[in-house]
Amino acid sequence: MKRIRRREFILSGSALALAHPARAQLALPDLIPRRLLFSAPDRTRVNISPDGKLIAFLRPVDGVQNVWVAPLADPGSERALTKISDRDVNSQIVWPYDNRHVVYFREQGGDENWQAHAVDVTNGEIKPLTPGPGVTSYVQQTSVHFPGELLVGHNARDKRFFDVHRVNVATGESKLVYRNDRFAALFTDPHFNVAFGFLYRPDGGYDLIKPDGTLFRRIEADDAYTTGPIEFSDDGRTLYWLDSTNRDRSALVAQDLASGKFHVMSEDIYADYGEPVLDPVTRVPIAAPAVYGHRRWEVLDPAALPDLDIIKTSIQGELGGFNLCNDRSHWVVYGEPTAKPGRFLHYDRAAGKVNLLFSSRPALEKRTLMPMEPVVIPARDGLKLVCYLTRPPHVGRDRATPLVLLVHGGPWFRDYPDFNTTHQWLANRGYSVLSVNYRGSLGFGKDFVNAGNHEWAGRMHNDLIDAVEWATTEMIAVPSQVAIYGASYGGYSALVGVTFTPDRFACAIDLFGISNLVSFAKAIPPYWKPWEPVLKTRMGDVSTEEGRKFLESRSPLTFVDRIQTPLLIGQGGNDVRVTADESDQIVAAMQKRHIPVTYVFYKDEGHGFRRVENRLSFTAVAEAFLAKHLGGSVESVGDDFKGSSIEFRAGRDLIPGIG
Repeated sequence: MKRIRRREFILSGSALALAHPARAQLALPDLIPRRLLFSAPDRTRVNISPDGKLIAFLRPVDGVQNVWVAPLADPGSERALTKISDRDVNSQIVWPYDNRHVVYFREQGGDENWQAHAVDVTNGEIKPLTPGPGVTSYVQQTSVHFPGELLVGHNARDKRFFDVHRVNVATGESKLVYRNDRFAALFTDPHFNVAFGFLYRPDGGYDLIKPDGTLFRRIEADDAYTTGPIEFSDDGRTLYWLDSTNRDRSALVAQDLASGKFHVMSEDIYADYGEPVLDPVTRVPIAAPAVYGHRRWEVLDPAALPDLDIIKTSIQGELGGFNLCNDRSHWVVYGEPTAKPGRFLHYDRAAGKVNLLFSSRPALEKRTLMPMEPVVIPARDGLKLVCYLTRPPHVGRDRATPLVLLVHGGPWFRDYPDFNTTHQWLANRGYSVLSVNYRGSLGFGKDFVNAGNHEWAGRMHNDLIDAVEWATTEMIAVPSQVAIYGASYGGYSALVGVTFTPDRFACAIDLFGISNLVSFAKAIPPYWKPWEPVLKTRMGDVSTEEGRKFLESRSPLTFVDRIQTPLLIGQGGNDVRVTADESDQIVAAMQKRHIPVTYVFYKDEGHGFRRVENRLSFTAVAEAFLAKHLGGSVESVGDDFKGSSIEFRAGRDLIPGIG
């Protein structure tokens, strides 16, 4: 939700096939080179300027994601506004209402200290808008009333809290608007007023406190992940919410500020509503998505109903989202098939026509790709788990294959019906791929997310095992050939898989996963501290002896002696969410017990691989690892280690074919 700074723990060469029983009689198409799948998209994050004349987007320059701009009427006349060479810029790009600047963010070596910059689209001049290094920032508010300014939050003064500053995007001049000494986040209105702050209580709920210290609203702990404000209307009369109070799933709700009364605009019987698209000027909701297995868009503004009807009939796949200029005459639309790369389109409202702007990955347009199919799997206690399955090409529905269980991070996140390059990569190599929205995932109501409280390595892991059992029963997976693979919380799940259920998986891949919940909870970044009550409520309380014992009982490190499964670990040296100590601890414990492990380390990465060279090198290692233990196809390493900072700290000799 907007401005609620929730932290996710949140992740060509010649081909050869390794001999393995699972490969028998598999007829797979030509391998899609990893470079086509894991290089930066050709174009992404396409945003229209407020006046509708320009589009800004991300596109590589020499393989590194940079900021570009083009006339909407002539997208072929695109030009690069930045020429950053070391690592991709952040995926967030913002148009202030002056139509002259684009704001983007950079960090150094994966440290997540995001510094805001503004680039002038007329002359390419770049100005930093926030201090750096060692300071992280975000855009708090844009406003049609102050076209040349932004509200920006950053933690230069106190690493624990984000102050709000009013920044001139042309000059970089900054003025303190609100000194924050206690709130996890602040909420502002389109007139650049601070309305209230988020103050988390020990029980995991939060209070919204006005600047004068009075309570605006109290949100109970059960609703804390499914209730929050979205935006004030520009006239100041209405505050829009996603709200699960007195219901299970988040509805879109309007609060009349004069009377304080709430009105339900729309609710879905299966899923929470996601954040709506707002009118750029009035800030009134136009449409909002609800995602169960597929996306469903509810049109909230009757004037937009004909527009959405035209758009839905003109795109391939699902409507992923859209943004529009101030007068709503031109829209940029993202259509997302799961078996084709996403496509950005231009909707001309006056003409009633939709035209293609860009494919996100044109090199994949003619490749054999597979649909990501939603399936609902019952957990052992009856809870319904929305999952996504991708099968290999040319494999019949009655044919079991090796399976990769791909676990999302968060854990307070979810898998979506998107074009997923990891699903496509693994399916192309001969594996079925299953992603599970286990309990604790967002999007399926507050009962579902709260069912994950204190269930790390408990019922959350049971859900993953139940999904694997379903896949084997349905003749999708070969029972003895299942891998578990994940990043962040998903990496933790991989470690749980090899320690809590050591006989269940043929191999496991952990990317920056937590091995010791006690050390993890003690090492959270300073700016997570105001949010710490939520972590204690939902994961466990490291501040008490009882809580520490519980966290130890759910930590893979405690049960390292059980590991008998081949394990690949990847870690960024600058990770501030899951520090390198988490991987170091379990690798050291395994080596002490002479348990084989492969440990790959990147000194210039954090919580995710932002350098394409590092993405390519890790996927090359992971592919060879999976092929050894599951028998799928593998592309030779070729030059995929070139320019990478990859360092094998253990077990290089356990990976075949990497030299």
